[in-house]
Amino acid sequence: MHLTVKKMTEKYAIEVLCWKYDKPYDFYNNVLTSGAMMELLTNKYFVVLDGHSQLIGYFCTGKPAQVPDGNRSKAYLYDCIDIGIGMKPELTGKGNGHHFFSFVLRFVQEKYSKDIRLTVATFNERAIKLYENFGFERQMEFMREDVEFITMVKNRG
Repeated sequence: MHLTVKKMTEKYAIEVLCWKYDKPYDFYNNVLTSGAMMELLTNKYFVVLDGHSQLIGYFCTGKPAQVPDGNRSKAYLYDCIDIGIGMKPELTGKGNGHHFFSFVLRFVQEKYSKDIRLTVATFNERAIKLYENFGFERQMEFMREDVEFITMVKNRG
């Protein structure tokens, strides 16, 4: 499957913010608000399109990829490039994650020469397994309200 990256646009932001995941992944559901739109349009958010220009996912880099409560736990002290990803709900749990994440990871590695860090809810075992398959190692756990998160790092070296 041929994939391409484009900058997030208003059209794609609306689509992403309307995605609805099944339980327990509904934790990742968003609400279409002006604040959420501004977040996606003014930060480093990108979309991933398939060969038919259909949106299959998105990702962000930098501070927007961090969970704010992680700063209190000192989860982000180590200098890395943070990434966050989201894949279209209809495509999740069907073996598409490897190709999608491989593409995003390659894109980020070409742009940055730092170690790569991501943050994931610990209940999301299928994502953690995917990241471990790409060489990410568990670093630090922290809580945000009643959800536990873990940072994972892939060393550049």
